[in-house]
Amino acid sequence: MTQATTRICILGGGFGGLYTALRLSQLPWESTLKPEIILVDQSDRFLFSPFLYELLTGELQVWEIAPPYQELLQGTGVRFHQAVVSQIDTDKQQVQLQNGLEIAYDRLVLALGGETPLDLVPGATTYAHSFRSITEVYRLEESLRVLEASETEKIRIAIVGAGYSGVELACKLADRIGEKGRFRLIEISDQILRTSPEFNREAAKKALETRGVFIDLETKVVSIGENTISLEYKSQVDEIPVDLVIWTVGTRVPPVVKTLPLKQNQRGQITTTSKLQVLEHPEIFALGDLADCLDTEGKQVPATAQVAFQQADYTAWNIWASLTNRPLLPFRYQQLGEMMALGVDNATLTGLGIKLDGYLAYIARRLAYLYRLPTLEHQLKVGFSWLVSPIIKTLSQ
Repeated sequence: MTQATTRICILGGGFGGLYTALRLSQLPWESTLKPEIILVDQSDRFLFSPFLYELLTGELQVWEIAPPYQELLQGTGVRFHQAVVSQIDTDKQQVQLQNGLEIAYDRLVLALGGETPLDLVPGATTYAHSFRSITEVYRLEESLRVLEASETEKIRIAIVGAGYSGVELACKLADRIGEKGRFRLIEISDQILRTSPEFNREAAKKALETRGVFIDLETKVVSIGENTISLEYKSQVDEIPVDLVIWTVGTRVPPVVKTLPLKQNQRGQITTTSKLQVLEHPEIFALGDLADCLDTEGKQVPATAQVAFQQADYTAWNIWASLTNRPLLPFRYQQLGEMMALGVDNATLTGLGIKLDGYLAYIARRLAYLYRLPTLEHQLKVGFSWLVSPIIKTLSQ
């Protein structure tokens, strides 16, 4: 291909993919080198996943956390295709989409994210809810409405996994359902939030205790039925009645990535160099959930939104550098801290020497994430909505 037709194809429009596309569109390309940038995602909307929990409590609206790609990419020159990736040919440097479209590429960015593995225990695929996408939130919302409208005396909810998602879900749902809810948080290890700072873990324990959430530690899920969950604790199995099961454990690489002839670790993540290039394929970059990446100090980086956000900056720069004969930069991860929502108007935050919990942490988390929203225009829209919503609510009462 000639320089004028250089094409960058980005697969996946999450934090890694979308932010790489936006950053690439902002870099100083010479007119003769300006590439064609294509972003592919199966959804028509970007999802700011840290705010997903707020949809269940009505604190935020869908448009605020899931703006359409066409809106975000307007004026950037990035072309968007809503489609499922069916095949990637690394030899021919070509991507096949399920709608029949073929995209040849000079640079490929793999940012397809992960999937929730529901087939780890019998019955989970049929009876458990996962919580990763807008579609899954809608499905969960419908089940909650049915339960809330029923005449049942108690709504019994089991949440599998006491990591960030499980803890945040438990607190938000407890605040939504109130005294009618009976919550059980199930964790196979001996503590909640194993990788979390002690301050955040203690704040989470307090929030869960205040809301009456029962925590099952060192407990394994054996199977899930239509209205039951079987749990194993110290070699004893108990079948417990339950109205709803939410599964938050694990991340699996998408099948289209697993079949690629690229070096992968045991979890199927693609091994990259410190510059986020795939081994033996410098024209391919991988980031986010599906990348097995080490930072400049040789440490494994976690698969979080914060990491994907930072990797996007490096990926965009390194693609630009590789096409303009400039040196590439090794990825240097900056741990900026950790924030968690622990119910309505409540959060915890540690980082950069700051430790906060309660309402102040809730406000700080909101503002930090407002700054992280993908475009200035969307930041302004959401920020204005947050300012006027309390006024409108007060006037309407």
